[in-house]
Amino acid sequence: MTCYLGAHLSSSKGFYKMGQAALAIDANTFQCFLRNPRGSKAKAADPADLARLRELMAEHQFGPFVAHAPYIMNPCSKDEGIRELAARMMSEDLALMEHLPGNYYNFHPGSHVGQGVETGCRQIADMLDRVVRPNQQTTVLLETMAGKGSEIGGRFEELRMILDMASCQEWLGVCLDTCHVSDGGYDIRDDLDGVLAEFDRVIGLGRLKAVHINDSMNPLGSHKDRHALIGEGTIGEEVILRVISHPALRDLPFILETPTDDAGHGEEIRRLRAAL
Repeated sequence: MTCYLGAHLSSSKGFYKMGQAALAIDANTFQCFLRNPRGSKAKAADPADLARLRELMAEHQFGPFVAHAPYIMNPCSKDEGIRELAARMMSEDLALMEHLPGNYYNFHPGSHVGQGVETGCRQIADMLDRVVRPNQQTTVLLETMAGKGSEIGGRFEELRMILDMASCQEWLGVCLDTCHVSDGGYDIRDDLDGVLAEFDRVIGLGRLKAVHINDSMNPLGSHKDRHALIGEGTIGEEVILRVISHPALRDLPFILETPTDDAGHGEEIRRLRAAL
């Protein structure tokens, strides 16, 4: 079994250098932002840089790469201008991702800010149908969320609703975040098999394409979304290892988003690999 372990890396390095940085921390996949995570500004794509990354990933047998949408993207805002900005950013990002075919683009579904879950899910599905391109080579991932405030995605049923409303289902999948699902009330620590069975019943494990492996600073069901270093939170390293090695999950890319730097992520990756 090849285990694809990686971390969220700074995109200021350029794509090829990010690939090199991943290798330096014993990673064989990684995640990054394609633009300012708390703004809308994006760098112009450098096809030569992207081509070098493709070559490096092939040479070192990387697992799928995950691009992460900016945090400010809210496709279910009450404000039409904010919804339009979300659509523009995702459309631009998906165009860049065509230089890295066969990989993933992950986004937080957003917050309905009082409009209601059904309206929010409809707006998200409408945006996806606008920006997902026929025959594109990128799978767009809806991320499981902690369910704080009016955030959509804290329950599996909400992601299912978006999938059912969207016409572009063929290009859609899900990224499961261990901190988020625990904070959302899914007991992966004491009932991982039960949570995965529930995911399969509601969404289908075939839709699960990537996993964010994070410990949590908060107890089960807190709806807080505060990541912790692996083994220093309420989930624990043993549970994260069970997630990584679970027969239903072990072929997926696992991405660390823990609150540390590249060196810290390298230590976590090496510790997890040694324990598998």
